[in-house]
Amino acid sequence: MNKTISPQSTLMFAEAAEAAEAVRRQHARNADAAARLGTFLRSGPPRVLATLARGSSDNAATFARYLIETRAGVLTSSASPSIASVYDAAPPMAGAVMLAISQSGRSPDLVAAARAAKEQGAFLVCLVNDEQSPLFALADTALPLCAGPEKSVAATKSFIATLAAVLHILAEWTQDPSVVEAVAALPNLLEHAWMQDWSAALPVLRDADHLYVVGRGHGFGIAQEMALKVKETCGFHAEAFSAAEIRHGPMALVGPAFPVLLTAQNDESQPSVRALAVEFAGRSAPLLIAGLTDVPGTVLPALSADPLIQPVLLIQSFYRMVNALAVARGRDPDRPPTLAKVTETV
Repeated sequence: MNKTISPQSTLMFAEAAEAAEAVRRQHARNADAAARLGTFLRSGPPRVLATLARGSSDNAATFARYLIETRAGVLTSSASPSIASVYDAAPPMAGAVMLAISQSGRSPDLVAAARAAKEQGAFLVCLVNDEQSPLFALADTALPLCAGPEKSVAATKSFIATLAAVLHILAEWTQDPSVVEAVAALPNLLEHAWMQDWSAALPVLRDADHLYVVGRGHGFGIAQEMALKVKETCGFHAEAFSAAEIRHGPMALVGPAFPVLLTAQNDESQPSVRALAVEFAGRSAPLLIAGLTDVPGTVLPALSADPLIQPVLLIQSFYRMVNALAVARGRDPDRPPTLAKVTETV
């Protein structure tokens, strides 16, 4: 990599900075379609909702699963694309909704699985950035992400746009005033989240070989995305765990040479995450904390907001930091070795 590269000169930096505007475009473009979808979901709630995605999109699906189960009360599960694309099988899907998520809409396994689900009776909802893609054309209802071109291999604004689309659907589905208000506030808050200074994480992670990223509830999908981006752009091992699961074995590795990024939102999950901060500190782990104050460790600035959208704001702040971290480690975050923008899994 060119040693003169600066964090502000990367495509990743420029594209992540566009997330707020992308969400504004999306809200305006999808207002009618999201309202119609909400009416449909209220008029005959699905017996189950299945998500279909890979990579960053699958992390967004984790975010969706927690919110749909807690806010809409519908059982939600992740479907494996390979059931259709490799094993040529398809379970009955009558009365189900399939939520397929893809930036490109072109991965053969996702298209095959979405088609099979639709043939088995599922109502197919697709969140896709490329409106010319086969997945977009296949949908019963397609909501464009409106993120615009994304040339950096690492997805940023398209991931945030996906989270925003999930929240928009949830707001129209539940008609919960607090959800509607949080969704409306998101674009402006994303602009403020982008300006949060997480540079205190750089000395902790510049020479790291391993990292745990911990979250809980709908914040767990964001922790998964953070770990993925560290691997993609910075080239070292990072793994996400739920705060409810990390004590079940993975805690054994945590110590002075094993940093932890702990994330939280201000909801019912916060006390358990706070307790973990104390436990990690007791193991002398280098501890980075986003979303909590008055705890041991290095506290990264986080905005106060409705807990529904707090994890979305955290990932926006994180993207700026991880881009800078990649550059500090001598890597080009736009061009991770061996990775491509569209992963054509079969």
